[in-house]
Amino acid sequence: MGLPYRSARAATTDPTVGKKLVFDDNFNKIDWSIWNAGPKATTHDPGFYGRSAFARKTGEEGFNPYAIVDDPQATDGKALQISAKYIGKSMSVPHYYGNLLSEFQWISGNLQTGRRDGVVNKGWRTGYFEARMLFPRHPLTWPAFWLMNGHSILAPKTSIELDVVEHKGWEPTVYGAYLHEWGDPGQHHEGTGVTTDVDMTQGYCRYGILVDETKCVPYFERKPVIDTRTGLPANWPIHRSAELDVDGDVFWPLLTLALRSDVRYPQDLKPEQLITEMRVDYFQAYQ
Repeated sequence: MGLPYRSARAATTDPTVGKKLVFDDNFNKIDWSIWNAGPKATTHDPGFYGRSAFARKTGEEGFNPYAIVDDPQATDGKALQISAKYIGKSMSVPHYYGNLLSEFQWISGNLQTGRRDGVVNKGWRTGYFEARMLFPRHPLTWPAFWLMNGHSILAPKTSIELDVVEHKGWEPTVYGAYLHEWGDPGQHHEGTGVTTDVDMTQGYCRYGILVDETKCVPYFERKPVIDTRTGLPANWPIHRSAELDVDGDVFWPLLTLALRSDVRYPQDLKPEQLITEMRVDYFQAYQ
């Protein structure tokens, strides 16, 4: 596999070359005409997952997880900060399953350009999509940058999910990238672990995905992610591409700080671990 691996890597180019920057949010502010805050936009369920409740833009339980902060590591000195905080008492977040469960009494954040009524404020069928992000080191955190197709909101029986990056806060040099085509007929899944040569909790990194008419390719620092099953750059077919084109569907982005619920809850969380945050320098779309 050595020769194909090297030649495939050598043939790759910066995915932005030859493309035009069509959307660039560098988060000097949160533009609420574009971004929505709160549970994932879906009519399938309340839109929560994991051990935290995603706050609306005004916050929940007296805590607002969304802020624009000064950050000298960010491109223009400002960054979006999405925090997670342990409330540790009975909560009243609408439709949240964890309000009365001690381990689930966290508030965190999710920004997205899709809305629960099916409207997509910003979305694209094809292109290269990238976020520059800094992840927390924490025993529960589960930050992500991902894309969903617009029709999945009102017609959730089948949906397409492109997970550009899913990170576990206790694995500073490993993350996951996935393609999920949910529901039948034609359920289809791809995915790979990605080992980085840098600590993603110590500095910003660029996470991207190239989507064309029939497939997607995830990128790390503008180099294609290697699929560990093949040793070659990931190049995953989107089996429902034809449906997207017939329906005029588009992909819309989500920037999420969740907490995992599939690991044992730490019994010895330190006071400083009861609040944590991720940062986003920018989100960009190229076509």
